[in-house]
Amino acid sequence: MKSDSLVRRDMLKTTAGIIAAGFAAGTQAGRSQPSQFPLRLPRTIRVGIIGLEGHYSEILSVASGSPQVQLVAIAEADPMVRSKASDDALLKNATLFADYREMLDGQKLDIVAVCGENGTRASIVQACAERKLAIVAEKPLALTLAELELTRQKIIANGVPFTMLLSMRFDPQYRKMHAIVQGGEIGEVVAMTAQKSYQLGERPDWMKQRETFGGIIPYIGIHMVDLMLWVSGREFAEAAAFQSNVGYPGIREMENNAAVIFRLDNRGTATVRLDYLRPATAPTHGDDRLRIAGTKGVVEYQDSSGLTLVTHDSKPEQVRALPAAGSLFGDFLDAVYNGRQPLLTPGEIFRVNEIVLKARDAAESRTIVRL
Repeated sequence: MKSDSLVRRDMLKTTAGIIAAGFAAGTQAGRSQPSQFPLRLPRTIRVGIIGLEGHYSEILSVASGSPQVQLVAIAEADPMVRSKASDDALLKNATLFADYREMLDGQKLDIVAVCGENGTRASIVQACAERKLAIVAEKPLALTLAELELTRQKIIANGVPFTMLLSMRFDPQYRKMHAIVQGGEIGEVVAMTAQKSYQLGERPDWMKQRETFGGIIPYIGIHMVDLMLWVSGREFAEAAAFQSNVGYPGIREMENNAAVIFRLDNRGTATVRLDYLRPATAPTHGDDRLRIAGTKGVVEYQDSSGLTLVTHDSKPEQVRALPAAGSLFGDFLDAVYNGRQPLLTPGEIFRVNEIVLKARDAAESRTIVRL
């Protein structure tokens, strides 16, 4: 069975020639409406990628449809991965480096996508910030609160544009959920439940060590925590959590299950369930779910049943009118070079990273942690 990164690499074969369908219409309070594809930039933007792990297909999908976005350099320590990159249609013209420092020092870049292993991410992001480069980072940003704070300070002190690959915000179903909740259709949010369940597959060694992986809560829980914060508009006040590895000694220090419960700022609750227990026979690699319950109704998304809404004034219905899919990297470029407000802000990124690290610490210390 394939790991997350291998699944994404296979997906590139089918997505490389596809341009994102366009940004969703509609304007949030306090935000300008994002532009439509094709993305128009004032000049050619030179992009480097450090580490071919995770969601780097976000960058490739925009580059495939935007001639002004050029992938000029790749730094990847693994020689086998580097050789495969040279065979990829979207990556073959990029200069390859084994050491990211050589790439940063030897190439004229505008943006760097930091997509390597979790344990090295904070120091690499700091190095990019010191060179005044715009940054797109994988998640989590850091593995400790001290690392996170130092990285935040470097980004702010150098005034560099920054985003993180929390791409689920740009999926049609969650954009619609956000609009429904912020439009008041379900009233005040009281309870939220989220799930991420993945097939385990083959995991690299760095994921099997606590010091280089950081834990299941920061790694995959961050997606659902970000969605709950954004969709609901509420804040998290406290967290309690449990995590463990049951039945899979081969993954060593990597957890295969976790559960987190949050107290909301209005005394409501939110829970997140995470696992790597989805069977290989399942039709999809992952099973994502999000349920938002309010004083007037409930809106819920599951892969199997789609987006559904029920309120005190209307019977249960499947919501079929969804906005077009958005692009995180396209939105970021639009913000940096065209002056628009991004859908995902640095402040939100720092906050969600802080929350998941504290939630993991709650699991490890078996205490309730203030957020």
